[in-house]
Amino acid sequence: MSSEVEGGRSAQLKHTGLRPGWTTGACATAATTAAYTALLTGGFPDPVAVTLPKGQTPSFALAVEELTDSYAMAGIVKDAGDDPDVTHGALVRATVRRLPAGAGVVFRAGPGVGTVTRPGLPLPVGEPAVNPVPRQMMRDHVARVAGRYGGSGDVEITLSVDHGEEIARSTWNPRLGILGGLSVLGTTGIVVPYSCSAWIDSIRRGVDVARAAGRTHLAGCTGSTSERTVVAEYGLPEDALLDMGDFAGAVLKYVRRHPVDRLTVCGGFAKLSKLAASHLDLHSARSQVDKGFLARLARRGGADEALAAAVADANTGLAALQLCQTAGVPLGDLVATVARDEALAVLRGAPVAVDVICIDRAGTVVGRSSVA
Repeated sequence: MSSEVEGGRSAQLKHTGLRPGWTTGACATAATTAAYTALLTGGFPDPVAVTLPKGQTPSFALAVEELTDSYAMAGIVKDAGDDPDVTHGALVRATVRRLPAGAGVVFRAGPGVGTVTRPGLPLPVGEPAVNPVPRQMMRDHVARVAGRYGGSGDVEITLSVDHGEEIARSTWNPRLGILGGLSVLGTTGIVVPYSCSAWIDSIRRGVDVARAAGRTHLAGCTGSTSERTVVAEYGLPEDALLDMGDFAGAVLKYVRRHPVDRLTVCGGFAKLSKLAASHLDLHSARSQVDKGFLARLARRGGADEALAAAVADANTGLAALQLCQTAGVPLGDLVATVARDEALAVLRGAPVAVDVICIDRAGTVVGRSSVA
């Protein structure tokens, strides 16, 4: 028995017992492979097997198929496994048509697949939102099918997702300027359940889009209420707003490598108290509000021992804040200032000015730092 310690995402998945799924890119590749095979042979392979970037060879059952003299269409229902993916259960279709020799592989956005309308993404403006790795997977499989059955490999692939435009409203696509539907994504072809990577990747793409648009002041927000607050405070355009959720560290680390002049971090008081306490992941499952830490900050702000003890014993961070507000102790400003200093520490001297705004659930500003 090996004594080697297994690590990485695969080990995490094995430990949780959760079932992996398939990306939209993997489903689109399988649908394309089946459709092009039918166009050349007159028959659809079902199930259809594909080879993923890391060598896995899953097979996919066809949900729909159609063959005419001019095109073939195949569709696969996306199975995201145990991941709470908004595209789980979506029907991904690929319609393949022959093109003249030398045309290569051309991608089109059908109903439910978005089109890129802003710079800063890994695709030119005007292109279907089919990311580079899925494009290469489809090209590779078209070439294999062509080699096996005597085709030229010159095809038009139109990808569509049933109800994709509606589903896309629950994603980052409208904010990123991907209009009309979903993106066809995936770098490995596999969805790892509850992976943070998709959200973090969307944060990175948001920074890229904002910088490409010439934005110099960005805001990392924990939710829609904090977004409304920074818009009211600074009049920032939509593409300057980063939906960082709980991933403050992801924003700071990426901005460290891709600086902008100014970054505002805005969120609920309790969440940002975690950042002040040096947590970069603000999710309740991975970090907790430290009321003892808040009590120490309250003392710094002039709280007596009775108030500090009450803060340490408070039921929630917001309750601790309210105790200090009643006593005239500026706990909100103190949390914002220390959170700003933690953010600057993560930025490690990058030329980015930072300020922090703490809000309550109604969106009222309850604490803020100066810009430093």
